[in-house]
Amino acid sequence: MRKRQPVSVGQAMGDLIRELGIGKTLSEYGAITRWSEVVGERIAAVTRPERIEKGVLYVSVSSAPWRAELTLRRREIIDKINAAAGGTVVRDVRFR
Repeated sequence: MRKRQPVSVGQAMGDLIRELGIGKTLSEYGAITRWSEVVGERIAAVTRPERIEKGVLYVSVSSAPWRAELTLRRREIIDKINAAAGGTVVRDVRFR
């Protein structure tokens, strides 16, 4: 039996994530769990991210005026989410 060189926990986790093919799913989960950090407390107080399907983030919004405001800021929000994720996780956001 051949001995392997020790690797860091971070490298081992990265290898496992690649092997299992769950990198994209973890990135999507991170985008949802970090929502309030990315958009700020004020917006987070009136919204709730629901899910990501095929690059589209669905977000529940408490009122029509907020939905209109956030729709106008859609590109800014997408850019912030993807910057926080370190890559393209979200292509579009649908506010409902």
